[in-house]
Amino acid sequence: MKVMIMIKATNSSEQGELPSAELLTAMGNYNQELVNAGIVESGEGLKPSSEGFRVRFSGENRDLTQGPFIETNELIAGYWIWNVNSMEEAIEWVKKCPNPMTADSEIEIRPFYTMEDFAEVSGSEAVLAQEEKMRQQLASSKTQVNNYLFFSGHCEKALNFYQQALGAEIHFLMRFSESPEPLPDDLSGEEYKNKIMHGEFTLGNARFLASDGCGDGTQMSGFSLALTLETAKEVNAIFAALAKEGKINMPLAETFWSPLYGQVTDKFGVNWMVMLPENGA
Repeated sequence: MKVMIMIKATNSSEQGELPSAELLTAMGNYNQELVNAGIVESGEGLKPSSEGFRVRFSGENRDLTQGPFIETNELIAGYWIWNVNSMEEAIEWVKKCPNPMTADSEIEIRPFYTMEDFAEVSGSEAVLAQEEKMRQQLASSKTQVNNYLFFSGHCEKALNFYQQALGAEIHFLMRFSESPEPLPDDLSGEEYKNKIMHGEFTLGNARFLASDGCGDGTQMSGFSLALTLETAKEVNAIFAALAKEGKINMPLAETFWSPLYGQVTDKFGVNWMVMLPENGA
């Protein structure tokens, strides 16, 4: 279940009093516990209501009021959003929280509505379907997509090549021999001992995942990596490096979408489109 944990404001928080270093440390440690437990989605502290506004709705009228607001016990100084198994679990976690204020304070726990709560409302079917679609859109917008490349036993050579030829940065390598769990019998042989089980590298602002795969049958096909460079000199140099021991599928030339564009398959079977943008030098 999803709950909001609301830290109620106090006179000191409304006056903009900042916490001590000791309290910041204690809260930081507590937040780390929440992250380690995997229950926290977000959380922030809020500035005093003197920096906020309220909009009052009355029919078609909208009346704006600038803070501060005097009802301190109704104000919020900070919040978390947690995903927990039960209200009891949320309560136990709140009890572990350091006092977030320098004086006596309160933390309120409120569960979120779920779409099931509105299922009994007559005529709600279309709205609930629309809400579910929006939730899926929001989830999709946060999805991280990475290219995962399989090299059939040549992963380390390929990553070293991209490091030298393209300036790629290798961030992580795990060999099959370093697996924290037992491997299947067909992957536990001596030939796989030093092969790459999983690797990660970046090229420009893109992140790639890589592996030697699970057998010699893995092949590159059906896609190309598009590489856009800032100068013709870079395009020519990178294209030549990728083409060495590889195959030029389309020589570098001017096209209607790029002053310099070509296609090449490198020696590891990865297809590349190398290009200069319209305003490139």
